[in-house]
Amino acid sequence: MTEIKVQNIVASTTFAEKLDLDIIAQSFEESEYEPEQFPGLVYRLNNPKTATLLFRSGKGNCTGAKNVEDVRKTVNIIAEKLKKLNVEVYKNPEIIIQNIVATADLGGELNLTETAMGLGLENVEYEPEQFPGLVYRVKEPKVAMLLFSSGKIVCAGARSTEDASKAVEKLSKELISLGLLH
Repeated sequence: MTEIKVQNIVASTTFAEKLDLDIIAQSFEESEYEPEQFPGLVYRLNNPKTATLLFRSGKGNCTGAKNVEDVRKTVNIIAEKLKKLNVEVYKNPEIIIQNIVATADLGGELNLTETAMGLGLENVEYEPEQFPGLVYRVKEPKVAMLLFSSGKIVCAGARSTEDASKAVEKLSKELISLGLLH
């Protein structure tokens, strides 16, 4: 079983019906808000180490978490801070995982030209003059994989850690069965 390491989770939620970002920017130390440049307020936490974008619509996007529990902690911390500003925060806001980026090491080397042919050109993008990796799109679970000649891979687009693991395992078995992993 190839072990994956989650590098980033992007999740979205809705904290309230609407947010007054001007008040939040004045009250939340460490927040960054420049509406002329970007419509969202950026709020960074050190523990867990995440960044959350807050929007006037009441929605928020959390990035930087390494696990779903850290996403929950971040949402709870922000919800509590918003309540202290008398914002009517939704109870138990739903958290939707939008994207998980994970890395893995297949434990061998790949000839990317052979790999592109073996995996089937319809699912592969490989232009070594443009980028040193091969992009492989997996249909089930729906993810994109970056493969490097070192045998290291990046899996992006998964909606759960299980999907990321499943995709990496599926790729690993396929590469081994095709004799492409050296």
